[in-house]
Amino acid sequence: MTVESAKDAAIRVVIAEDQALVRRGTALLLSMAPDMECVGQASNGEEAVKLALVLHPDIVLMDLHMPIKSGVAATREITMAQPNTQVLVLTTLDDDETVFEAVRAGAQAYLLKDASEEELLETIRALRRGESRLTPQIARKVMDQFRHLTRDRDSDRPTIDHPAPGQQSDRSIGTGLSSTEELTDKEERVLRLITDGSSNRQIAQAMALAEGTIKNYVSRIMDKLHANTRTQLAVHMRGQRHDQ
Repeated sequence: MTVESAKDAAIRVVIAEDQALVRRGTALLLSMAPDMECVGQASNGEEAVKLALVLHPDIVLMDLHMPIKSGVAATREITMAQPNTQVLVLTTLDDDETVFEAVRAGAQAYLLKDASEEELLETIRALRRGESRLTPQIARKVMDQFRHLTRDRDSDRPTIDHPAPGQQSDRSIGTGLSSTEELTDKEERVLRLITDGSSNRQIAQAMALAEGTIKNYVSRIMDKLHANTRTQLAVHMRGQRHDQ
């Protein structure tokens, strides 16, 4: 591979971090990785959004505690405007509400700043492969928040004890994630593979199906579980396993 083609194939990353020392250190780390390139640096959330819209990076490393515009708000704007750009949260914040809001905003991965350099680089590569990454600790926090949200909304709804044939039970209506009872066997297998971190291509190979078919399965699963991202699907499945 020539130098030019290697550069074209590199994972293009924007770093959004208000601390200059951390921002520059992360950029130096990326410059040492042969398959990555730091294409921009932002010192606040507003700059992060502007750079993402102009540079169309593959990944945005997003600190959540950002001036002018918060990391959560910036994440939401970037993921809505740039669906091909994935956000990897890299922060010191791990309180339940902050983690939950970042995932709801569209973050595909969440790392704390005490993560190792290799863990950060591997998470970036995983996102490029179409995977999502949450540590078990972070996944539990998000799942707890989903449970609380669903419980609160269920308590405000009238209960339907005996729905008529063909009607949907009230417990599966709303914005909380519903159970996997509505999924077909193949959809459940796709969901398990997503939870294990597999990309659409890897799932297609494992199930001997076309990648386009897998994309259709993923879309149907997200519709049924009221999820907005693959990360939410992974968190939902981990919560199901935890409850069993």
